[in-house]
Amino acid sequence: MDKIYFLTGSQFLYGDEALLKVRNDAEKIASYFNAHLKNVEIIVTDLCTTSEAIETIIKQANYDDEVIGVMAWMHTFSPSKMWIRGLKLLQKPYLHLHTQANKEIPYPTIDMDFMNLNQSAHGDKEHSFILTRMHINREIAIGYYQDSSVLKKIQSWVDVIRAYKFSKHLNIVRFGDNMRDVAVTEGDKVEAEIVLGWSCNTYAVGDLVSKVAEIKDEEVEATFHALTKKYILNTENIHAVNEQIKYYLAMKKFFALHKASAFSNTFEDLYGMEELPGLATQLLMDEGIGYAGEGDWKTAALDAVIMKLAEGRKGATGFMEDYTYDFEKECVLGAHMLEVSPRFAETTPKIEVHPLSIGGKQDPARLVFEGTQGDGYALSLIDLGTHFRLIAQAITLIKEEESMPNLPVASIMWKIRPTFKDGVKAWLLAGGAHHSVVTTQVSLDEIKMLANLYNLELIVIDEHLDMSKFEREINK
Repeated sequence: MDKIYFLTGSQFLYGDEALLKVRNDAEKIASYFNAHLKNVEIIVTDLCTTSEAIETIIKQANYDDEVIGVMAWMHTFSPSKMWIRGLKLLQKPYLHLHTQANKEIPYPTIDMDFMNLNQSAHGDKEHSFILTRMHINREIAIGYYQDSSVLKKIQSWVDVIRAYKFSKHLNIVRFGDNMRDVAVTEGDKVEAEIVLGWSCNTYAVGDLVSKVAEIKDEEVEATFHALTKKYILNTENIHAVNEQIKYYLAMKKFFALHKASAFSNTFEDLYGMEELPGLATQLLMDEGIGYAGEGDWKTAALDAVIMKLAEGRKGATGFMEDYTYDFEKECVLGAHMLEVSPRFAETTPKIEVHPLSIGGKQDPARLVFEGTQGDGYALSLIDLGTHFRLIAQAITLIKEEESMPNLPVASIMWKIRPTFKDGVKAWLLAGGAHHSVVTTQVSLDEIKMLANLYNLELIVIDEHLDMSKFEREINK
């Protein structure tokens, strides 16, 4: 299980009896967190009372692969010069917990002993100064440790840093290159590995084709029966469906071999394949493998990271492409040639086979469905040459108001917040791509946490958009 080190700051001036109380309070808080937080263990470290102790604890946190982050709380005053040596070594995400062991002041009995012992209002300000002075990115949780808002903040942070750890070891398989002449899907892969931790390497489509040839008939048959129990088979072209199953099984093995959690491909490079992977890609996305089309490895990786962050939550996350507008209803129809994640399905998807007017291959099988509803965000990561920019646009997924019987792909529809025209204009000015990761599972606070961990520029387009200010400041 993932672990969080819980560092409690104090000093020796208060005596052994006071330090024992500090330790006991830290254990009590950690015990409460362990009973109420999911999928993480809070580990109380030795008290942080000397520079040597703090340095040792942070070294241990750095080199323990199970430790995904460090949480610190100053029970008493803890002189922050003691923290410099350790904080200079810090390599794990940091949360500053600004709380107290007591929720209220014990008015009838309060004395100076109580004041000296319970002074996070004093000690945490000393600690926050050194963090600011040393330019250490951190999250801050404020309030009594049992408050629901504090627990929610810490749980969100835990989910984000788990995704961040995953991100730092993310391998992306890129079958072929980008769609020819497209700009926004390009990017500096070396800089991405430095900044984001993403390792992106290209593999020939022939490498995948050889894996497809190794898939046994009994594997295909077993998967076919499993799929027809989960989805509605709405085609007589079983060959096309089985071909997609071969791609799905081959890619699963290929990604396991290369320890990859995201991939991209392009319809311009399908040498040796009968079909463009459609159903195959949808099945992989449903299992948490990040994807984006036309060689867009940045969006594929972002897709994988956001799905990791959102594990176990209600809602949906997946690769998306803005396809066309309804100017009358002021909404966006999102889809792709084939590859929309079934996580977005409002009803049971149908397995269908239809012609694909691009790519020059045989008709591919795909899942067709109408999309889910709910508030969320469309996320776009772009490379501006000087730096990466993450754009988060607030959207509301809506029910498609009219049926589209001739649309042979899955789709979702959404409205842009704050308004259609201002939202679209801000996205265009920011350089947002036509590819995005749409999610109804992640909050804006969590998106900000992730951007802070990566030290990314974050552009937010939502109800607080001031268009005049945005136009003056964007791309200065």
